[in-house]
Amino acid sequence: MEAGMNLLHDTGIQATRWLQEYFQGSQDWFLFISFAADLRNAFFVLFPIWFHFSESVGIRLIWVAVIGDWLNLVFKWILFGERPYWWVHETDYYSNTSAPEIQQFPLTCETGPGSPSGHAMGAAGVYYIMVTALLSTAMGKKQSRTLKYWVLWMVLWTGFWAVQVCVCLSRVFIAAHFPHQVIAGVISGMAVAKTFQHVHCIYHASLCQYLGVTFFLFSFALGFYLLLLALGVDLLWTLERARRWCAHPEWVHIDTTPFASLLRNLGILFGLGLALNSHMYMESCRGKQGRQLPFRLGCVAASLLVLHLFDAFKPPSHMQLLFYVLSFCKSAAVPLATVGLIPYCVSQLLATQDKKAV
Repeated sequence: MEAGMNLLHDTGIQATRWLQEYFQGSQDWFLFISFAADLRNAFFVLFPIWFHFSESVGIRLIWVAVIGDWLNLVFKWILFGERPYWWVHETDYYSNTSAPEIQQFPLTCETGPGSPSGHAMGAAGVYYIMVTALLSTAMGKKQSRTLKYWVLWMVLWTGFWAVQVCVCLSRVFIAAHFPHQVIAGVISGMAVAKTFQHVHCIYHASLCQYLGVTFFLFSFALGFYLLLLALGVDLLWTLERARRWCAHPEWVHIDTTPFASLLRNLGILFGLGLALNSHMYMESCRGKQGRQLPFRLGCVAASLLVLHLFDAFKPPSHMQLLFYVLSFCKSAAVPLATVGLIPYCVSQLLATQDKKAV
């Protein structure tokens, strides 16, 4: 088993070296892809756009991203996946020869286990949701599949796979993942997104249900961590390896630790539950103005601006507990602002202008 994994990892190292050697000029492109594929952009950019044009798609996007990333965390704790940038130094596979040299980048030194790839899994799930939503809209209520539909189908799925290939190559290029890890991530992400196409209760979930799911996800992850810790298994073993083998200590960021991603995602889900069951949401998005295009465009523009400014706030990382608490609160504020506060303010502004016009 170990020999087989060593061979698989060595093949991945050779793939990374080949990409870094022959595509060195594309370094900025690969770094941009890794940045763009982060779930943070799904929450801060894609969610506000989709929610205000199609609430059901926006809600499904959040659930797929959150549950997918939570499953990714559990899989990583079970599979104990290595990462190329530290495995090449830790393994004794190259005991008789010199270990291959691979380059590191500012986005390389993630601190969690490597399998499956969270970026690949998140991108596959989120983009699968968007592609199927666009195709469903193009098909219409009559479920007719015309020539235009099939042309759009081909364009969208070609674009989907182009994005997945770019994300996978990017993660391998920066030595954050092995090829088999990104492939597993794409398959897992699509599976989660496909499953949520048949889950309809999320569109009408009450605040209590949101709280219950949030509590379950947190307690299961924490309980699983404590159980394995009691059995002598330290699930944070990767943090020590990241700090030891990262070429630049400042590239090791606390927001890539397993618990940081867990609390970020739970904050998003908790905030969405609060927002969808708030008076502000009911009065604005569910009111008469909620169906008007100027209102929706105003909400999208205001949400993107406010969230961009909001994202500039970085919780202090010198105290882990404070960082985790503030990360949860920051994440909860994203859907709360997008779904509740901003639409309410836009609706009040438009109502005031209508009164002045009269």
